[in-house]
Amino acid sequence: MAEKDFEKLTEKEQLIFDLIRKNPYISQQEIAEILGLSRPSIANIISGLTRKGHIVGRAYVLNESQQIICIGGANVDRKLHVKAKAQLGTSNPIQSSQSVGGVARNIAENLGRLGAKVTLLTTSGSDSDWSFIAESSSLYMNLDQVTQIPGMSTGSYTAVLDTNGELIIALADMEVYEEITPDLLRKQDILLSRAKCIMADLNCPKETLQYLCNFAKIHERPIVLIPVSSPKMSRLPADLDGVTWLITNRDESETYLNCEIKTKDEWRQALEKWLSLGIANVVITNGKKGAMIGNKEEGIFHIPSIETKEIVDVTGAGDAFSSAVIYSWLEGHKLTDIAKAGTVNASKTLQSAYTVRQDLSPTQLQKDMEELS
Repeated sequence: MAEKDFEKLTEKEQLIFDLIRKNPYISQQEIAEILGLSRPSIANIISGLTRKGHIVGRAYVLNESQQIICIGGANVDRKLHVKAKAQLGTSNPIQSSQSVGGVARNIAENLGRLGAKVTLLTTSGSDSDWSFIAESSSLYMNLDQVTQIPGMSTGSYTAVLDTNGELIIALADMEVYEEITPDLLRKQDILLSRAKCIMADLNCPKETLQYLCNFAKIHERPIVLIPVSSPKMSRLPADLDGVTWLITNRDESETYLNCEIKTKDEWRQALEKWLSLGIANVVITNGKKGAMIGNKEEGIFHIPSIETKEIVDVTGAGDAFSSAVIYSWLEGHKLTDIAKAGTVNASKTLQSAYTVRQDLSPTQLQKDMEELS
């Protein structure tokens, strides 16, 4: 859909537009005091901005270019490496590190680095962990719609690893995401109704995911669902008809569909089952065996994985795959190229020490794709 050509803003209109962008709930009196103008003058200028189509709805919702809205987890990921053999019931010397994570946040950063306009919609605590996430994320996504919940902790994932890097125990504090409720999202209905694409991960409660699916169908917005783990597959809505994309892995598909995927035929059958539920496009990744992607129009295709000789860190590879799939699809590519873009981005992320690879850009992804071909 072509975007409307708006009239050029005057200097005063631009100043007011910028103030409202920073704080959609700013009052006309506050704007007047900041700019040294009368409140009636501000009211007239805002009325003009609304008439021209730059502002829509209450709370001065800005009519900016369509954004991808990423809804779900934004965590602090901590790794605790035990220096010697782990012993229970006593103190263990460790080496620790922390980074930003969370499926929705990781996908938002990937997409932001790829040049997309992205808004992250999540809940957090009002704590130092959220400050750490915000500082690391704000360059790549809009964080204005993050809701801080008093008395709750920002989401965190802590992994305790032995001397070989194998997981001993993982601790996940994701309680704050239960606050991503339908009521919270109803306050964002104008933002969501204008979204270029809605992406939600399964950190969101089941009723929230169902609300989003219904909303996307009513407002004819594309919606992408991203599982987080096999146990959270129970959060998928009962009605998946109209979902635009589901990007899942073998374990998650086996759990939800109550089947085994050991052969290529079983893999294809699982994908066909997903499509029969009314989902338009489906991906099932399967580690070193690659990915299978399909829809009812183009068919089902197997895309081999890329041999990655040196794996630095597996963290974020799945999110890198999902991000490149969404990006490539929005760019209008065919299914096989969409899956190849995901595979390439995942492979490059495996070779990076970062959850989101630092060299990612539209030009770099295109170059990576050309090298593959």
